[in-house]
Amino acid sequence: MPGFVYEKEYEIHYYEIDYKRRALITSLVDFFGDIATVQSEQLGIGIEYLKENNLAWVLYKWNIDVVKYPLHGEKIIVKTCPYSMKKFYAYRTFEVLNSEGEVIATADSIWFLINIERRRPVRINEDVYRLYGLDYNDQNTLEIEDIKKPDKADLEKIFNVRYSDIDTNQHVNNAKYIAWAIETVPMEVVLNYTIKNLKVIYEKETTYGEIVKVITEIIHNDNTVICIHKIIDKEEKELTLIKTTWEKNF
Repeated sequence: MPGFVYEKEYEIHYYEIDYKRRALITSLVDFFGDIATVQSEQLGIGIEYLKENNLAWVLYKWNIDVVKYPLHGEKIIVKTCPYSMKKFYAYRTFEVLNSEGEVIATADSIWFLINIERRRPVRINEDVYRLYGLDYNDQNTLEIEDIKKPDKADLEKIFNVRYSDIDTNQHVNNAKYIAWAIETVPMEVVLNYTIKNLKVIYEKETTYGEIVKVITEIIHNDNTVICIHKIIDKEEKELTLIKTTWEKNF
């Protein structure tokens, strides 16, 4: 059985929108990260708990579906629920509801717990299960499919990792990788299509001062454009795979 549900209201601010006054996909990702952190803090297993125990949650996979993006000034409710845990993996779900109570976006996520000194996964203890309202014996998991690597490079861009890209673990915030990937999408797609699905696999962390390259393949299918993005470091080690599915605006 899933654990405790937590919800929080957000207002869509001007700095969180695109040219159509819609919330950015990265803004939704930021909301998801925020509400997961707020819930953990309220349950007593937040940032200080992790720091005291030399632990950190590392995001592994996203699968985000968007029905409709909220607009500037709109108030939304974001809900999250720890779905289950298994060994060192944690599974968490999210929902976004508009002011009418309609679900306008959903997300599944997979995380793993690591020891920050050894940078190695550690088994989640029974106390963490209990605090999140989860059954230690529940073996259910969320499945998020893998992403195939780009077959060719239609577009490439290089980015420098800035101080503002870094999170509390002193690594690049997960939403930044998504922003880098979207920066490589042709403007014709950005203006005439909308992201309806986003999948991400985080494979390796990167830090301040590094140089990364995004390689993107563009696949056109009738009224849909699929973009496969691979992010690599200066040594060409794979950091992240991202798949964005765009649907034509009508």
